[in-house]
Order: sequence, then C-alpha cells, then structure tokens
Amino acid sequence: MNLRIAFQGIKGAYSEDACNKLFGDSETLPCHDFYELFSKVACGDATHGVVPVENSLHGSVTQVNDLLLENDLTVTKETVVQIKHCLIIQPDSDLSKIKRVYSHPQALGQCSKYLNEMPWEIMSAYDTAGSVKMIADDGSEEEAAIASRRAAEEYNMKIAAENIQNEPLNYTRFFVIEKNPEKQEGDRFSIAFAVKDAPGSLCEALKYFAENNVNLTRLESRPRKNHPWEYVFYADMDWSERASKATAELNKKAAFVKVLGRYSRIIKDI
Repeated sequence: MNLRIAFQGIKGAYSEDACNKLFGDSETLPCHDFYELFSKVACGDATHGVVPVENSLHGSVTQVNDLLLENDLTVTKETVVQIKHCLIIQPDSDLSKIKRVYSHPQALGQCSKYLNEMPWEIMSAYDTAGSVKMIADDGSEEEAAIASRRAAEEYNMKIAAENIQNEPLNYTRFFVIEKNPEKQEGDRFSIAFAVKDAPGSLCEALKYFAENNVNLTRLESRPRKNHPWEYVFYADMDWSERASKATAELNKKAAFVKVLGRYSRIIKDI
C-alpha cells in the first residue's frame, strides 16, 4: 500500500519532522488546518495523519483533542520531536541587516530571551515554516524568521543562529491517526470519557484505575461541547489487560467512554 501522510502546515513544519521520523520518505500531504487533516484521513485521501497533541512547555493542543473525540479515527502510533528553533535569514543577509522577525506566536514566545536582546520588530505569522516561505518569497535581507532547520533547508535559506529557544528541553508529542486500522497493538492506551453529574463521580471513575493498578500518564479535562459546565476527561495510560478491565468497569458508570486507541511509541533520533 502506498502511504500518504497528512500533516498540518507546509513543507518544513515540525509536524513534517514527525512524519519523516515515523514514516521515512513516504509521500506527505500538507493541510491548511487540523479540520482539513482529519477530513483527509476520514475520506481516504490520506492513509494516515500526524497531529501534535501535547507540548512539554505549553500543554495540550486542545483543538486536536476535540477532533479526536468528534471523529471516528484511531490513534495507532506516538512519537516525540524535540523543538529546536533557528533564526533564518536570506543567504546573503546577516544579523546587522535584520529589522523584522516573523514566526508563530508560540515560537516567538519560546525565543523571547534571545529576541529581547535584539532591536528587531517582532511580527506574528500563521506558522513557523510559513514564515520562512514568506520571507523567502519576499527576498528582503531585512527580514528573518524563526523555524526549524528543515524549514531553512526546504526554502534554501541561511541559519544565522541555532537553538535560540529559552528552554533547551522543549518537546512535542505527536499521534498517528488512521481510519479502521487493521490491528491495534502497543504499550500505550488513550481514552476520553465524561462522568455523570453527581457528587464523587470523578473520584469513582478514577477508582477503577487505582484498584486495577493502572498507571495513568496523563489526565486532563476539556469543556464538553453542547453541555455547558460539563467536562470531557482525556486519559493516557500504560496498556495492560488491567487497563482494559478498568475501562470496561468505567464504561458501566460513566456518561460515555470513547477508546482513542492502543498504540506504540516510536522514540528515536530523526
């Protein structure tokens, strides 16, 4: 089967790093936003999607969590990409010529210490790789962008400074999503659930995992759409038969339980 991997952004995005880490040189399909990405996987235009779910500094990507709940797609793999921001400029430019720096607001914030030492105007852009393409197309030696090394290489630009992020240990988790995968296996398991509106209901829900000695590695809440002041809980855990048993017990008492997937972690250098 020919693989076609959808990701949000354009060529050079950190999500493309995750695609290459997971699928090597398979064909990739850039998507404008996460809605388009999920749609491409759901309708079969893409065999897989790669989506960011959590950053080690900024927490979860809430829109992706919402879409995992709303769509009939399954998580089948997970990987982690280290975020290493570079200052990227025109091939014939240098730092003395720079007047403006573009990037996604989150990337700009992650590089604030470096940027605060420079007399540059800070400009928000739609995404990191997109800011590199924009300045490459403009051709101005007064413009710079913050993005990955891959983005600089993709658009034939020069790296003026590397690893300019405030925190060196900056990582993003990515999920692979599929429609109707042939099999599910691995040592990780994710679910979403809502509890009934009653005193102690969340405590009772968590009791099933404690009593079955299940290691929850993430638990967080999101507002439940069309149910004001009710919440959906997202839980990641180590897979075992005990996790399956605890989930089945939870399903008998919860307002709903949705299994997002059982999957393996692919952790290796790009």
